[in-house]
Amino acid sequence: MKAIIIAITILFSTAYAKENTTEKEYSKYDKATLAGGCFWCMEPPYEKLPGIYEVVSGYSGGNEVNPKYEDVAGGKTGHREAVTIYFDPKVISYKKVIEIFWKQINPTDSKGQFVDRGFQYSSAIYYHSQEQRAIAQKSKDELDKSKRYKLPIVTPIIEFKSFYKAEEYHQDYYRKNPLRYKYYRWNSGRDQYLEKIWKADKS
Repeated sequence: MKAIIIAITILFSTAYAKENTTEKEYSKYDKATLAGGCFWCMEPPYEKLPGIYEVVSGYSGGNEVNPKYEDVAGGKTGHREAVTIYFDPKVISYKKVIEIFWKQINPTDSKGQFVDRGFQYSSAIYYHSQEQRAIAQKSKDELDKSKRYKLPIVTPIIEFKSFYKAEEYHQDYYRKNPLRYKYYRWNSGRDQYLEKIWKADKS
């Protein structure tokens, strides 16, 4: 389904330029790199929050330099679709960023996320420091112990290696193409699943 939406988007898009994230521009912020399936769906939950400077869609975890979307989506590069979140730790903590992450995904699915299947759509937390690793691990352990899920949590916590910004037409897709985004998101089953799991917790 996502491939069909992408094809339609490319036909109508005029922005094909691909740029790597400029680290100097974001140097005063902390960052979190998270894979939660389709990166379109991982931008909106964070961009509306105080303390979030920017959320960038891209590819992380693989060895290929400057991967193209078609290759990542085809499972050829070892990358996952991911977002890097630039945030002000004085306003929002990394712990809170991770808590929000759990509420966007199915952490018991190692084969993908919702309608999107394959390693490239599987979830992961890429830590940038040992402090982040410890915070993420504690959060994962606490969620596992809560027994909110019938199956064990399998989302891996992995040392960050690289991140490549996705093509420009993917950035803020939900704003640029709201109708197509809503159509994709509803049909993916993500919201229905999250509502079922978190219906008693609206925080």
